[in-house]
Amino acid sequence: MGSAATPVVVGLDNGGTSNNATVLTVDGRFLVDGLLESPSEVQAGPQAAIEALADAFTGALASVGVTRDLVRAVGLDTPGPASAAGVISSRGSTNFSQPQWRGYDVRGALQQRLGLPVVYLNDGNAAALYAHQSHFGADAAHRSSVSVVVGTGLGGGLVEGGRVIAGAAGMAGELGHVQLPLTGLLGPGQPDPVCGCGFVGDAESVASLTGIARNLLPYWLTRFPGHPLATEPLARAAKLVRGLGERGDPLAREIFTQQAKAIGRLFTLVANLADPHAYFVGGGVVEAAPEFRDWFLATVREHTVLRKEQAAATFALVPERDMAGARGVALAALRVSSAPGR
Repeated sequence: MGSAATPVVVGLDNGGTSNNATVLTVDGRFLVDGLLESPSEVQAGPQAAIEALADAFTGALASVGVTRDLVRAVGLDTPGPASAAGVISSRGSTNFSQPQWRGYDVRGALQQRLGLPVVYLNDGNAAALYAHQSHFGADAAHRSSVSVVVGTGLGGGLVEGGRVIAGAAGMAGELGHVQLPLTGLLGPGQPDPVCGCGFVGDAESVASLTGIARNLLPYWLTRFPGHPLATEPLARAAKLVRGLGERGDPLAREIFTQQAKAIGRLFTLVANLADPHAYFVGGGVVEAAPEFRDWFLATVREHTVLRKEQAAATFALVPERDMAGARGVALAALRVSSAPGR
């Protein structure tokens, strides 16, 4: 439970079906130990979604016994693409599919609803910031890192000196849409993978659940005639691949080998661009049995080509994946609320 006198910030992680909330004291203690979920209502439109975020905010404070007057700021993350100011892309996104979401200022709307300063990051950046801070601790301000989070899509984030690199339009770190060299990555006769964004051969077209369903599984089923997944609807079959991979199924391991190679190629590009101290991998693909998780991370490392001078870089997992977003934006809110002059 929270102290009656200690100010806090609240972190809100918005997803396609659920919001997750956390509370962080200004002296750096997370008061919520696990998931604190509630419906996100994003499919009901912006007004309902903002009310759902406000409910998540209120519920988080109630769960730890902290009064509203102690809140100094709120952190919000949503799936991208969105600007650094929290304006959803004019083209929309997977989670924000209705026309009324296009170009919607989700950060500004929540700030107006709560009457508190709201700090925004996209969900990939939020997870990246939490991974960075958790891994480096007191040295976080003197280190750099890159993170990828494999889910329905492929999120990512770049952190330099303990700060997220946002870019001019707020879309730096959209690593899922970095196009990869495909020679040697694809199997014999495998079609070039196409992303939902329209790019051919970007990282998300391979290393994501959508990439499995759209590009990888249809091809690998032709290489394994009679495989049990061939009798399942494609969307369901794609979701079953991870469990099979954990059990060593050859088709599933081919798919995840291809995904790990793709992430390795992505990290190779980043190594020559940003030269980070650490490379983090997160998402459902690593929230798995230890043998599978360790094998996948080792395969990523094997296919990341670093110069001799870069060989000391760390490869690690994004910790506490389900809580990383809310905790990351709470850390961002804490930084803003602690800035001189506030």
